[in-house]
Amino acid sequence: MNKNTDLDLKLIAEDCGLFSKADSNVIISKIDDLSQQYSDFELVSIYNYMLMNSANPDVIMYLIRCTDMYRYPSSLEVLVDILLLKNGIAPSEDIREKYINVRVMCAKAIANQKNTDVVSSLLYCLNNKNEHYKVRLACADALGRLGDRFAVAPLIDVVKDEDEKSVYLRESAVSALGLLGDTRALDPLVSILESKQGILNKFTFLKERAIEALTKMGFGDNERVFRALKNSLSDESAQVRINAIEALMECDNPKAFETIKDCLINDKDEEVKKNALIALYNMSDRGILDEVIASSEYSDKLKMEAVSIIDEYENDDEDED
Repeated sequence: MNKNTDLDLKLIAEDCGLFSKADSNVIISKIDDLSQQYSDFELVSIYNYMLMNSANPDVIMYLIRCTDMYRYPSSLEVLVDILLLKNGIAPSEDIREKYINVRVMCAKAIANQKNTDVVSSLLYCLNNKNEHYKVRLACADALGRLGDRFAVAPLIDVVKDEDEKSVYLRESAVSALGLLGDTRALDPLVSILESKQGILNKFTFLKERAIEALTKMGFGDNERVFRALKNSLSDESAQVRINAIEALMECDNPKAFETIKDCLINDKDEEVKKNALIALYNMSDRGILDEVIASSEYSDKLKMEAVSIIDEYENDDEDED
């Protein structure tokens, strides 16, 4: 293995065909062979140099994956420059879409470094409404994964911005807030649930993400959150109702059990009823299963589900005893 720390990076890049018009796969294969010749530290230096000088999006994507395997701090500035298009490479029109994917991959690799110094760069892309929505989505996700509380307020602004053209971006910002777990996000997340959009509205998925975020954050016995989740059990979307059941199962409100049981009895969707039954079983014991099996007010499908749970869990417990 080559131990020389005074590497001729340009020569190595030329040998790999980085500056030629060779096929991407040929260049990538030669870059891959470098792992047999150089130490980890040297490899990262080579990858960083190539990232700064390559204009081929396929090669850049491969190099980003390479740097992400090592996650050396020295790669961070290079990745940020690519994300912000400061690397001096102006992608031509025919590869512009591929370069968007390069920047998305950059945001993911940046988040994996777990260095909060890059928060401002991610926020810059997130808040730029002229930026491609895929890049903004990736930056929102990266902010959530980094876990820096400085990102909470800007993410809340995105969530609350009803003029935001991309509802997908608002969904991603909601998910990021769930990862951050900051209680400042409770009110804007609850406000989403309190809106009146129905099942045919694009905001249904936003409600689903909001409930998932509230569950991740934990909300204890917060009465406003409980009311919003209870009201969500009447939402036109079955998936919103299922998500609300799962969130109520995790809360500390003493009224949660009876609230879910009302859903078990009155909801018209069998899948929602099934999830309500599982939640109630997790919150109590076998009694709710026996009640469903014995009562005539429950469907045969639900009775079969109760029997299935007993067979899967209760009988296993008896075997262990």
